[in-house]
Amino acid sequence: MNASPFLTRRDLLALIGKTAGAGAMYSAMTSLGFAKPSTFTGELDLSNAPKGASVLVLGAGLGGMTAAYELRKAGYDVSILEYNERPGGRCFTIHSGDTVTELSGETQHCTFAEGNYINPGPWRIPYHHYGVLHYCKKFGVKLEPFIQLNFNAYVHAQNAFDGKPKRVREALTDVHGYTSELLAKVTDQGALDELLTQEDKEALLDQLDSWGRLTGNHQYQRSLKASRFRGYDDWPAGGLMPKPAPSMPMDFKELLHSGIWGQLLTNFNSEFQHTIFEPVGGMEEIARGFAKEVGDMIEYRRKVTRIEQSDQGVKVHYIDPDHPDNVMTRTADWCVCNIPLSILSQIPMDVSPALHQAIAAVPYANSVKTGLEFKRRFWEQDENIFGGVTYTDLPNSVISYPAYDYFSDRPGVLLGAYTIDYTVRNSTTYTMAAMSARERVAAAVAYGKKIHPQYEEEFLSGVSWSWHQCPWTLGCYGAWTEELRAAYYDTLCEIDNRLVLAGEHCSYIPGWQEGAILSGMDASKRLHEKATTMASA
Repeated sequence: MNASPFLTRRDLLALIGKTAGAGAMYSAMTSLGFAKPSTFTGELDLSNAPKGASVLVLGAGLGGMTAAYELRKAGYDVSILEYNERPGGRCFTIHSGDTVTELSGETQHCTFAEGNYINPGPWRIPYHHYGVLHYCKKFGVKLEPFIQLNFNAYVHAQNAFDGKPKRVREALTDVHGYTSELLAKVTDQGALDELLTQEDKEALLDQLDSWGRLTGNHQYQRSLKASRFRGYDDWPAGGLMPKPAPSMPMDFKELLHSGIWGQLLTNFNSEFQHTIFEPVGGMEEIARGFAKEVGDMIEYRRKVTRIEQSDQGVKVHYIDPDHPDNVMTRTADWCVCNIPLSILSQIPMDVSPALHQAIAAVPYANSVKTGLEFKRRFWEQDENIFGGVTYTDLPNSVISYPAYDYFSDRPGVLLGAYTIDYTVRNSTTYTMAAMSARERVAAAVAYGKKIHPQYEEEFLSGVSWSWHQCPWTLGCYGAWTEELRAAYYDTLCEIDNRLVLAGEHCSYIPGWQEGAILSGMDASKRLHEKATTMASA
């Protein structure tokens, strides 16, 4: 079937999402006006809360803890009800010794070596997520570089090059080379004469020779010039070692039809052009940093069952999941609700019909991550890959190499599979989610060994997490569309009497911690403005 050469913006976003990952998707959404970069400009300066005013925060995710922190600073009496036994929501890390249970009831005991971990939720902090970086610095959360682009990592297509992976540097250099050669031929044949002067064409050909590492008559071919970028068969050495031998470029037509071009693009979107960070010891360190400031306000194992409100305040009914017959009640003047919409839509609430409709309208995308531990760091020892990401069109989609504990002789952990659904129609993600965790681990090993044959012999253990199987989210993040935003976004974010929502779903940065934090800041600021206005009226 021949595909149309013209893509709608939605088609383009779906294509980017499938081939390039969350960062490229978000960057593309930004450039197309669907998403916005961080608007963080500095810490909130709220003060003079109405005397004795109280706020109840539902959910100790990053959005809820941000709001709690800022509102207590302003002088409110704040308390937080949290379903889990820990803070952070989707900001969590599975460490050695941890036990996790999905909605199916399947329980996994992580047997990784001490110090090893996997982040089943967020795993990267872009340089321009200023809100996250601000609170990390303020709360003493140590960060280290996350390696996204590694030219020694792989791009892989099942039906190209006999299924063998290609180094990023090889593929990228060949793409530059062949496209430069084609443009040079078009220029030589006079196809650009109406656009370029003779001087322009000479300048263009000169640049193409340099950019594409062309030789001779503007040709891209096996040469030492190209091998400086794509790598050598025999690398430059010393003494009487073999002389440098150039490597052979891939066949152009096979490269053209391989599908790996889109995999290369992800490394150059604005998310990954600068330094990216991760917390030392796992993403959960951010949640722990917040909890050091607001932990005394949090009550854990609290499942909200009903939210009531009136002109005078809010009343929340909740249970301890281990004792469901004992219904407890908490009242407050105001409420910040950080519960994911996928859960909130099932809780009886006294809110406007418009807000009810908005809460129910937003579907949640799915995501599955699988961490694999191996006896040794063979990707470093055998293949010289230190950090970075390999992309493949196999169902595991991604292999990410750890950017910590380099050169260790201890076991190491890879992110062995990461599938995410941008359209709520990605069959691969739902196929993976429908498997048991044990099956997902086995699948990640089976797919990964097509890229790293060492998998089979070196594999120790694995742990997998499906966000649609997550009891406290029933999905990964709010899957907004342009139409849904136009119809419901403002209503979702507005204060409804005494209640305001917060979380990544209340942002233009869905699925990112920055969106949750900015929404928490915005919700607390608007709540404070309304509360102080009402108190002074």
